[in-house]
Amino acid sequence: MAVGKEIRGKIKSVENTKKITKAMEMVAASKMRKAQERMRAARPYSEKIRTITANLSQANPEYTHPFMVQQDQSKKVGLVVVTTDKGLCGGLNTNVLRLVTNKMRELEGQGSKIEAVAIGNKGLGFLNRVGAKVVAHATQLGDTPHLDKLIGPVKLLLDAYQEGKIDAVYLSYTKFINTMKQEPVLEQLLPLTADKLETNKASHSWDYIYEPDAAAVIDELLIRYVEALIYQAVAENMASEQSARMVAMKSASDNAGSVIGELKLIYNKTRQAAITKELSEIVAGAAAV
Repeated sequence: MAVGKEIRGKIKSVENTKKITKAMEMVAASKMRKAQERMRAARPYSEKIRTITANLSQANPEYTHPFMVQQDQSKKVGLVVVTTDKGLCGGLNTNVLRLVTNKMRELEGQGSKIEAVAIGNKGLGFLNRVGAKVVAHATQLGDTPHLDKLIGPVKLLLDAYQEGKIDAVYLSYTKFINTMKQEPVLEQLLPLTADKLETNKASHSWDYIYEPDAAAVIDELLIRYVEALIYQAVAENMASEQSARMVAMKSASDNAGSVIGELKLIYNKTRQAAITKELSEIVAGAAAV
């Protein structure tokens, strides 16, 4: 029964694969909870600093930070691409990289050159394949994002924008909606537009006392604001990654179970046919004698 032996080998192989995918599903579920807690813990800070920045921008209109000034001289655009370091997470990276590809085509069609910063191995590999100019990258972030490792590469684009070397900076990542849904996002990071600094309309106007002066306070605050956006994007992407991996591995385990069932059915049919054939041969031999 060479055919039966081959089918048994296939069943064993798929069973081993199912064990791996089931283990990866459980690991992803454990990491997903921690990543979601980290992401939700970062949201209040991000929202609060957004509100304070919006109020400050309205309270001191005589000073305008370079991050809020529209640049249109260099015909260069910065792009921060946040992806995962590892695969096996469904179409998570594919979806966000499709958005990035469309944006790159649009910018190149307008005659702009692109300078990119990659956060994550998958984005770095993609940008190298398409021939984009990668000025910096951050990979192997682990399960916990650290701002000191993230802000270094991104600061190259922030400094270039302040110096007028690039006209705009865009940020792409995957936003966490819920365990079953993650949404790819591409938003303008610089210049900070009015809708980015939008806050609830208050019935009173804000006024602040600055120490040492307005320029120093607003300069520092806007840098912290951009850092908060970067950290929040990476935290959202990590939560999305673990959720997508858990769903993908569960789907793989279910598919492996279906394949095992089909192979066992084929094996039983093949075995039954071989037994029937042997019996037929025995009966035919006995009748001949």
